[in-house]
Amino acid sequence: MSANPTSVSDPEAHPAPPFPAPFGPAPSGGVGIGRTAQVVTGLVLLVPAAVALLWSYVLPSVSTLVESFRRGNGLGGPTESAGGDNYAQAIERGFLGDLGHALLLALVPLLLALLVAPLLALAAQRAGRVPRLVTRALLALPLAAYAPLAVGVAWTMDRFEADRDAWTQAPTLTAVRAVALLTAGLVVGVGATVFLAALRRGPGGGRSGPAVLAVGGVLGLAVVAVTVQSWSLQWPVLGGREDQVAPLVRIVRESVAWLQFGVGAAGNVLLLALLAVLGILAVVLLLVTRTRIAFTGWRDRPAGAPTGAPTGVPAGVRNPVALGLLAVGLLAFLGVLAYVLAPWLRALTAEAALLPSGVSTGQVQVNTWLPPLIPAVVGVGVAALAGFGIGGLRPLGRASELLLLPFAPWLFVGDGPLAIAHFVRAREADQLNTFVGLIPPGWLCIPALVVFTLLFRGQRERWEAGGGFGSSMLLPALPMLAGAGLLSWLVGAQSWLWPQLVVADVRHAPAANLVLLRLAESFGDPEATRGLVAQVLPLPMLLLFLAAFVALQLLYLDRLVIGAGPSTGDGPR
Repeated sequence: MSANPTSVSDPEAHPAPPFPAPFGPAPSGGVGIGRTAQVVTGLVLLVPAAVALLWSYVLPSVSTLVESFRRGNGLGGPTESAGGDNYAQAIERGFLGDLGHALLLALVPLLLALLVAPLLALAAQRAGRVPRLVTRALLALPLAAYAPLAVGVAWTMDRFEADRDAWTQAPTLTAVRAVALLTAGLVVGVGATVFLAALRRGPGGGRSGPAVLAVGGVLGLAVVAVTVQSWSLQWPVLGGREDQVAPLVRIVRESVAWLQFGVGAAGNVLLLALLAVLGILAVVLLLVTRTRIAFTGWRDRPAGAPTGAPTGVPAGVRNPVALGLLAVGLLAFLGVLAYVLAPWLRALTAEAALLPSGVSTGQVQVNTWLPPLIPAVVGVGVAALAGFGIGGLRPLGRASELLLLPFAPWLFVGDGPLAIAHFVRAREADQLNTFVGLIPPGWLCIPALVVFTLLFRGQRERWEAGGGFGSSMLLPALPMLAGAGLLSWLVGAQSWLWPQLVVADVRHAPAANLVLLRLAESFGDPEATRGLVAQVLPLPMLLLFLAAFVALQLLYLDRLVIGAGPSTGDGPR
């Protein structure tokens, strides 16, 4: 991986020898803005992100911690101090066993992320430009088809009779297999995408090993974090067995069904503590390895130029062995995707579902897609501003990335661990069963903040070298802004824990709520739910996301380089 992926346009140029970085404030360089203005503006751009962090994460975490030491129903009734009894009850009721079961479910996704995904990316990188682009286009399929509840319900209903004996005789092994199959496409798709960027080299050459290790470390931590707080696959995979649930399932049950908010809060605090450790480890790993993202340009390099070639293989040279291995890997990848997605894809063409009285298809789609769009736009926009403030303007000079540390404990926190705290807040504001209450409560996308910081850090050298702000910073970030916004919107629309908590009126219910309601009413009859499953991610929206993600893969992500290690610009920055 290049030590300087963007500041040298001549592929034959040699990077400057590394010298010790000078101490003191970083100069303005060629950015055309005074150093004082950079510091002030950078810190000001952090203010919206800090406010969003406080409102969406810090205050709910504090209220969850306070509630964990109380005994009461959490709904405004009388409370009393519980000391550490709630934590003792949470552990006695199986929190550690639930956590262990979730970690067991994470084993196969970890192998896919850290072994299969990098091998597929390496084969694609060595096979040549056209095979690499074909691979990228195929990797967009599981991202666009991200509908865990719909896919899980359709697949489980289709496999119910065939897997009945397996669930009875070997439930743990069957759960591991089901989770592995249902998540394989997404894990490999995301993993191979980031490893492809880590395997590329900038114009100055260099090693890609440090970047691959940094990416692998963060990806592994992310897989564990997502698994231990997973919710979307809990009903079709783990529901129904008291001894085989993820921690969040028991926490929500204790809080909402049993009204033991203190015990549920104690479980949430334990889960938040684990996620905080994982998030801090990920951010520290990125800081220690000096990871950055750089955009290599809108046009492809001529054949023979080292940009984008894997270590030891010139660009434009196809490796027949890699091409054969890539073909085998892609066939296996598509086979698993087809096996998992086939029941859901058949449901997309099923007859229109019979909706509850007074509810129209258009209303269901508005309830599904409009509420999560609002925090997606705000959260990613605020993250981009803060990322530019930290990585682009660098108010603390070489130590600017340390400003990510206050956000790190919540890097991997989804809507689950803080959902009960947000639910209590929504109830007190009289927002239950309203459109406003249906809006997800997360107003800052912290993973996007980290990504934008690394991107603007990687582009800073080109800006300092005299590149215009538009060509060096703004234009390379716009596709990332669009991609992060679309992904955040899709994930928010497919998250069904929050709507389940705040909406009981079918007039405000999104498609996921109606699917679960129909399942309960029909006792799991697949025919009764088939049409509603198609409403969760309807065909037009699937095609929209597919077109957008394929375009991003081919026209933008293929031109990103993830670098790690010292950079020639470390001194002045």
